[in-house]
Amino acid sequence: MPKIVIYSFLLFFLFVSCKKQPQAPAYQSVQSMVVDSAAVVSPHPLASEIGIEILRKGGNAVDAAVAVQFALAVVYPRAGNIGGGGFMVIRDQDGSTTSLDYREKAPQSAHRNLYLDSLENVIKGLSTEGVLAAGVPGTVAGLLDAHQKHGKLKDVAALIEPAILLAKNGFKISEAEARRLNRFQDAFRKHNNTPNPFIKDTFIIGDLLVQEELAHTLNLIKEKGKAGFYEGVVADAIVAEMKNSNGIISKSDLQKYETQWRTPISVDYKNYRIFSMPPPSSGGLALGQLLKIVEGFPISDYGFHSQEAIHLMVEAERRVYADRATYLGDPDFYTVPVDSLLSSDYLTESMSTYTPEQASVSDSIDTGSLLIKESFETTHTSIVDSDGNAVSVTTTLNSNYGCKVWVDGAGFFLNNEMDDFSVKPGIPNQFGLVGAEANAIQAEKRMLSSMTPTIIEKDGELFMVLGAPGGSTIITAVFQVFLNVAEFGMPLDKAVTAPRFHHQWLPDEIIIEKGGIPESTQQQLLEMGHNIRAIERMAVIKAIQRLPDGSLHGAGDFRNPDDDVSGW
Repeated sequence: MPKIVIYSFLLFFLFVSCKKQPQAPAYQSVQSMVVDSAAVVSPHPLASEIGIEILRKGGNAVDAAVAVQFALAVVYPRAGNIGGGGFMVIRDQDGSTTSLDYREKAPQSAHRNLYLDSLENVIKGLSTEGVLAAGVPGTVAGLLDAHQKHGKLKDVAALIEPAILLAKNGFKISEAEARRLNRFQDAFRKHNNTPNPFIKDTFIIGDLLVQEELAHTLNLIKEKGKAGFYEGVVADAIVAEMKNSNGIISKSDLQKYETQWRTPISVDYKNYRIFSMPPPSSGGLALGQLLKIVEGFPISDYGFHSQEAIHLMVEAERRVYADRATYLGDPDFYTVPVDSLLSSDYLTESMSTYTPEQASVSDSIDTGSLLIKESFETTHTSIVDSDGNAVSVTTTLNSNYGCKVWVDGAGFFLNNEMDDFSVKPGIPNQFGLVGAEANAIQAEKRMLSSMTPTIIEKDGELFMVLGAPGGSTIITAVFQVFLNVAEFGMPLDKAVTAPRFHHQWLPDEIIIEKGGIPESTQQQLLEMGHNIRAIERMAVIKAIQRLPDGSLHGAGDFRNPDDDVSGW
């Protein structure tokens, strides 16, 4: 065969191969790193790098957090968002702390029977998919308010512009994102009747995802601030989606939305002080209760994943989640007895029925029923800057891609956080969890959350910043990772990747990660009366620890292959 024919064939083969095989994403995740001065841990390497660049340009941890969150709205569409809400805990270099609540709210037209039929039976799917499932978004207001009060860089445009460029120019998706986009194609088509970048026959690794409408929305926010989202063309687009599908968010709902600055939950544990999110998040209060309960036991002597340690921690979790069920809700609508729930007398009484030899029975714990959880598609970012300012921020759409409705003309997914209310007291939500009166649907009320953005001091100095997605398992994951370091002596990366377990009162079972607890230990727990169920994974921690020499150890979590640490 003539050489020219052979060469032509090879060139054709290479051309066809290139057409069929897109390039891999132009980034690589780093999930553990020790750095000297500043660190960002986020669920996507492009977002982490943007955060670090903001710090290099003189921004502080809050500036970086804002930039990262806007970037995640582009590169992490299943959970990074401007159509949802979240919580932020801030510790300044001088040790002062605060927290910002920008959780979604129920629309003014919402009412307790919103998702019930005429016989007061729950209408399946109504609170989870479609525009009626969406609460009023809080993310944009939250990020802009955080920057205005605590940011160092004066021009917010510098924090939004990197996200605009990512949306306009596109980015190459990872294998994990391709799989998720493919999995939800039917839902996207069901709830969206116009073309959008997320509807495609098949996504594969390296596909370029361009989001021009989102770029336009971000540009409006850059130019007009909150009015760029809560008024004008973006608000019109949100309301148009509502009118198209019987939703209830109005222009008035959007214009009235306000964030709330709140005092963090503060709890001492030995020589540590924990700062975490107060209600309407249940995370900080539950974490504080758990730590105060186990403080009086020699848990480090028991050993990591020993039968004694697991039993103690499970029994504490059982009681704390029962409290969560009865007493927690939006503090603007319901009086949450924070001081009483954290009092030593109350917690001692709560554990009075604990025995080291036998499992308790959840039905015997006298309390109400409320267990609300976000999906694993919440997201978290931890940041420490070179001056020692720290931010822990958790945001969510609830389920993957929220209610699956992409706002035509504005370019983002709306949340499905209304399912985090008690749709009907005593009736399970989409995750099989039940609710109670304190978290019933009410106009302009914030739904209860499990998000637990947390900052920890040791001997008065910054020690750790952490949080996670993972719904009701967020609380127990933060609890365990901290104890893995503080009591079991693990380095941070090992503490994060160590297998986890979880108990949430109802259902009455210990959930474990497959292969995470030795069979012999499981058998001991079963003989004590515990029930055990194995799942693939729970919660995805992102953490930073300040080491004794002042350096920072950042750790992502293998449970999300896109988790990334950046720093210098």
